[in-house]
Amino acid sequence: MKLNDLKPQEGSKKKGIRVGRGTSGRRGKTGGRGTKGQGARAGKPVRQYNQGGNLPFYRRLPFKRGEGFTPLNRIEYNEVNLDQLLEFPAGSEITPASLAEAKLLRNPAKPVVILGRGELKTALKINVHRITAGAKAKVEAAGGSVEIINS
Repeated sequence: MKLNDLKPQEGSKKKGIRVGRGTSGRRGKTGGRGTKGQGARAGKPVRQYNQGGNLPFYRRLPFKRGEGFTPLNRIEYNEVNLDQLLEFPAGSEITPASLAEAKLLRNPAKPVVILGRGELKTALKINVHRITAGAKAKVEAAGGSVEIINS
């Protein structure tokens, strides 16, 4: 077999339609462009959202923030999981300051939330801004206590 012997598979290549070649045939005369108007002319096609001089639909809609966008008044938390608290000794008090000292917070200025990944084996006294229900149950099952900071 040589390169000049290679041929495409039967039926894989179709002949293109010759557009606008006289009045006979499938695509004669106007060549599938209709009669007159911007779409019938040569040159650039019409933009996708063009409405011929009217104010485009997407500009007529009111500019909205919120719904479907990032809310302006959202609270971003420092997330800390229970398995990250294993390095603290039993009976120690966990506060945002002690977590920042242990380098567990990305941004110490933001509030702290405790999440429930991992198991807690020691009793800890936790004072944070928020804690999930699962994490709270695990802390109390280990003999610890949870207090929520209001700020």
